Amino acid sequence: MKKYAIYIGLVVLGLLFGWLLFGNSSNKEAEHNHNEVAETNQMWTCSMHPQIMQPEAGDCPICGMDLIPAESGADGLLADQFKLTENAMALANIQTSIVGNGDVENNTIKLSGKIVENEESNAVQVSYFSGRIERLNVSFTGEEIRKGQLLATIYSPELYAAQQELITAASLKESQPALYNAVRNKLKLWKLSENQINKIETSGKVLENFPVYATVSGTVSEKLVEQGDYIKQGQPLLKIAKLNTVWANFDVYENQIDLFKKEQDVAITTNTYPDKEFKGKVSFIDPVLDTRTRTVKLRVVLNNTKDELKPGMFVEGNIEGISSTKEQSLSIPSTAVLWTGERSVVYLKSNPDEPVFEMREVKLGNTLGDNYEVLNGLENGDEIVTNGTFTIDAAAQLQGKKSMMNKEGGKVMTGHEGHLGMQETTSSDNSNHSEMNERIKVSVDFQSQLKTAFNDYLEVKNALVKDDSKKVADDAKKLLDKLNLIDMTLLKDNNAHNHWMKLEKELKSSTKSIAETSDIKEQRNHFKHLSSHLGTAIQLFGVNEKVYNQFCPMADNNKGAYWLSKEEKVLNPYFGDAMLTCGEVKQVID
Repeated sequence: MKKYAIYIGLVVLGLLFGWLLFGNSSNKEAEHNHNEVAETNQMWTCSMHPQIMQPEAGDCPICGMDLIPAESGADGLLADQFKLTENAMALANIQTSIVGNGDVENNTIKLSGKIVENEESNAVQVSYFSGRIERLNVSFTGEEIRKGQLLATIYSPELYAAQQELITAASLKESQPALYNAVRNKLKLWKLSENQINKIETSGKVLENFPVYATVSGTVSEKLVEQGDYIKQGQPLLKIAKLNTVWANFDVYENQIDLFKKEQDVAITTNTYPDKEFKGKVSFIDPVLDTRTRTVKLRVVLNNTKDELKPGMFVEGNIEGISSTKEQSLSIPSTAVLWTGERSVVYLKSNPDEPVFEMREVKLGNTLGDNYEVLNGLENGDEIVTNGTFTIDAAAQLQGKKSMMNKEGGKVMTGHEGHLGMQETTSSDNSNHSEMNERIKVSVDFQSQLKTAFNDYLEVKNALVKDDSKKVADDAKKLLDKLNLIDMTLLKDNNAHNHWMKLEKELKSSTKSIAETSDIKEQRNHFKHLSSHLGTAIQLFGVNEKVYNQFCPMADNNKGAYWLSKEEKVLNPYFGDAMLTCGEVKQVID
């Protein structure tokens, strides 16, 4: 019995040892197999190009950076929320701000304008008799003249005959004083002085050529005649401007009119004197709205005794103490807002402790400095993205969440399509593509004018590609001229009016800033904003041509920036020769 008990004990010990040895091994094998499956499902992405999704580690096919593990999921999030990794947040320089009441840049509103001549001080020098200009003593536009200065010498057959009448009437003045006085008065109407008339009478000689003297002092702003021209009585010879005072004219959009009143203090700056401020007051607000631009003119009279301000200069006006007509309104930085069609959107950080975001549509009010008044969509204390908004929007699109161009959500691009650099709207659902553009129907004439401006934009882009800052500034001036020629009256729809009104202001402001600097780094910074707003305009209104919206993730200190092109080939305007082909086509606007 003892022998059997020992055998049974040995069997039990053997079974127990075997279980410990092989059972644990099986668990490890099962765990190993599970990990293999998990690793097999692991996808890899690029921190700068999150559309890249590959099943194994390696280099990004676009920029060559090492791929990082893609986030596997976002459990516990609502349908419209999405999450970013801390690494992606840091690389994209995502910054957020708390929305709250308070001053917007000390409640200062900025206006763009131009120096023009003071029309109240302008004068026109005319000829008081007909004749031929024998000699013109004004050589060029811009010449300074003084009151009483000889401007021209004129031969006048009428004046010649009137002098002969005076000499004859002088001999009859005792017998026919009425005739004598009538002849003298006739010469006075032609602005001959008493001394000139007496000299003709006493000498008995007829003068062939008569001088014309300046009646005012100032600067010749325009020559209207040349030497040898035949002129009529009362015909203008010169336009003379008094530049001791000038006007600064500013455009005020109709949704801002109620913010201004006469006698408001205005601080004016210009790029010519960046460290100097010119003070003035609002002297006039045009009572008539320009239906073409949907703006009114606001005027400030400036002292210019030192001749520092030249007509044609671009200036910026800052008016402090501006307050909104709506109490308890919220304001947010313009960098937080993305525009598309009829919608303005921002990205809300849903969880203060986690990088979780969701899109939020907002309704905007007045523009105050670099901020927008928020009428609806946000509450006091909300945390929103204020830097890296485009990157957040791209992440939302890639995760199939609601985004700027896709308000219903759903994937818009696969990793393979991103790898090939195809347009983002490759979904088989055609409604997504049409909704992304949210095209507003406008006249062909308006589209043609917008296309002409777009062609000049391309010249600016090409000059940036070639690192030619001088040509960039010159081409920007041409673009500004084209933007000024776009006729808003061609837009019959109020929705189109409102959208173009906002876009036009941003387009002109960015273009003017490019034209006024020779620093190519600054030009590229303003070009980023110009491209963004022009891209929105082309999406909304169309130019009857295919346009490629291209993107470089390395531009703007790795925040990323877009630009527009007629060609699919990438030529980077933000780096030029340094990184000429860095970038990809993000969208094709048909």
